[in-house]
Amino acid sequence: MDLDEIDLQILALLQCDASISTELVSQHVGVSKTPCWRRMQRLEKLGYVKKKVALLDADKLDLGVSVFVQIKTNRHDASWAEELTDVINDFPEVVEFYRMAGEYDYLLRVLVKDISAYDEFYKKLIRSTSLTDVTSNFAMEQIKYTTEVPLAAPKI
Repeated sequence: MDLDEIDLQILALLQCDASISTELVSQHVGVSKTPCWRRMQRLEKLGYVKKKVALLDADKLDLGVSVFVQIKTNRHDASWAEELTDVINDFPEVVEFYRMAGEYDYLLRVLVKDISAYDEFYKKLIRSTSLTDVTSNFAMEQIKYTTEVPLAAPKI
């Protein structure tokens, strides 16, 4: 489905603040309230809006250590990939999980309280499945973080 400029404006507003009222969205995009509500419902129904959430402050929740974990494996069959996915899904510390192209097979982003908590996570991970190599990189500083999807080319 092609999205028009109004749809893109609606999505941009919603990804900045999912709690924004339909009335405010309609004012921003220049469409009356009912047609705006219908567009918002259609965008959600079609899956452009996956979920509405509150973004929490990991530091305030004492989860300020972000670890990027690269995994290599010698197994690349579908059953093992499914097994690994099940294992990783059981770890709430893993907030992102990717299958990669390149030197490493998988990349995890793990949020923990401190290095000791990461060590506990690591020990449980290596007991849970067979891995060839696990490399951990600790983020020193978060310079940019956003959940916003780039919807259009930046205006100069």
